[in-house]
Amino acid sequence: MLGNFLIGLREGLEATLVVVILMAYLVKTGRSRLLPKLWIGIGAAVTVSIAFGALLTFGPRGLTFEAQEAIGGSLSIIAVGMVTWMVFWMARTARTLGSELHGKIDAAATGAAWGIILVGALSVGREGLETALFLWAAAQATGESTVPLLGAVLGLAVAVLLGYLLHRGVLKINLGKFFTVTGIFLILVAAGVLSYGIHDLQEAGLVPGLHSLAFDVSGAIPPDSWYGTLLKGTFNFSPATTWLEAIAWWVYVVPTLYFYLRNYRRAQAARKAAPSRPAAQSVPTDATPGVPRAVAPTS
Repeated sequence: MLGNFLIGLREGLEATLVVVILMAYLVKTGRSRLLPKLWIGIGAAVTVSIAFGALLTFGPRGLTFEAQEAIGGSLSIIAVGMVTWMVFWMARTARTLGSELHGKIDAAATGAAWGIILVGALSVGREGLETALFLWAAAQATGESTVPLLGAVLGLAVAVLLGYLLHRGVLKINLGKFFTVTGIFLILVAAGVLSYGIHDLQEAGLVPGLHSLAFDVSGAIPPDSWYGTLLKGTFNFSPATTWLEAIAWWVYVVPTLYFYLRNYRRAQAARKAAPSRPAAQSVPTDATPGVPRAVAPTS
């Protein structure tokens, strides 16, 4: 539940910040009349994301066990790829996110009315589809549905609340550190999802080594114990892990964490070496009323 809560919190906060920036910029530039169209796009993105999650959950039912495992394993690996891309993308573009969204709004406002709807749908839809797929893969890995879903919903609710408080200026948080720490956590969660995806493919008969175990600590960490359940629900840890699962976990975690932390250190060094600039230049969203400075992550 904790893993899915943090996934919902991070992804939900990203989407909420996008909505806050778009809304505030429309109000600031005297385009409040376009807000209903923006909300139509956002509503469409949320609807499509929920429908996608339902399709993932109920679609494979009725198929053979091998087919379900093959689909589940393949989608889990795709989810790992998407969330990895998202973590690196957010780390790279967070400081210019406001400027990019402003440019999209300006371009859409000068065209047809559906352009604003499209901006809202695409800006939020990408986060929604990624979240639906990754949450589904994480839930599959734990073998449960209700508890992971509850954790994700709570995370999304907290994200919306934080976004509202940031918008109102009531709350100030260092989003740079928040996204950095949650990015590391998501990489570890994604490694567990990848390992479980490999296990699914092994059960489907598409990948060998199902009965070749690297270790089996079921005696020390019973799957039905509270700490076994916690490790399973948070990091998708399996007490009985095959060699291929273990290799996939390490091959993913070591280079991904290395490049992620290296990029973070380089960004910190670049910010310290850069000359001082007015806040409006260094933090594009500062000039927008209703958007807190914390929207643009800082070190």
